[in-house]
Amino acid sequence: MPVGRRAVLGTGTAAVFIAGVAPGPDAAAGETRGEATVATVTVELHVNGASHRLTLDPRTTLLDALREHLALTGSKKGCDHGQCGACTVLLDGRRINACLTLAVLHDGQPVTTIEGLADGETLHPLQAAFIEHDGFQCGYCTSGQICSAAGMLEESRAGMPSFVTADLAEPQPPLTDDEIRERMSGNICRCAAYPNIVAAIRKAAEIRA
Repeated sequence: MPVGRRAVLGTGTAAVFIAGVAPGPDAAAGETRGEATVATVTVELHVNGASHRLTLDPRTTLLDALREHLALTGSKKGCDHGQCGACTVLLDGRRINACLTLAVLHDGQPVTTIEGLADGETLHPLQAAFIEHDGFQCGYCTSGQICSAAGMLEESRAGMPSFVTADLAEPQPPLTDDEIRERMSGNICRCAAYPNIVAAIRKAAEIRA
């Protein structure tokens, strides 16, 4: 009996479907291998002055450890690629992108998040300045902006130059608006509150000077 094109196509489609869903002889073994547990590690994180002993998957980022294991959700997950700065925290006083580093790398090191900047009920000068100058709109990037600014101000006071610093031999380059913009360029504000952010940082720099 002659076989038509429709019959061939129908038979082929059915065969592909069956091959895709029918369990093979190694299916059970494959499922067992896929469910193998990942070895965990114990890490002690010192966050905002408190010590936390955590058992983590070694692939856990510092950001996920802070948010998912310590419930410190002020540090935001924006791009998860280190490009927006929303996850910025301070590691021993220096700003880092928490989404780009593993928690296990910072065992015993002091970490400061936005929740740890204030002194009790007294706001950090940067927090107060951001409120005074409306340095935010939706607020999603604000914690990263403030933590980054805190680290940046310390870099400036230490005399670290930036790409726009005119005189690299100057012990402490003046913190102009151009300097602030350049030094904060790794922190994106999708609401474009940049003029107010610069004004807030300038005000905080004057207070701490």
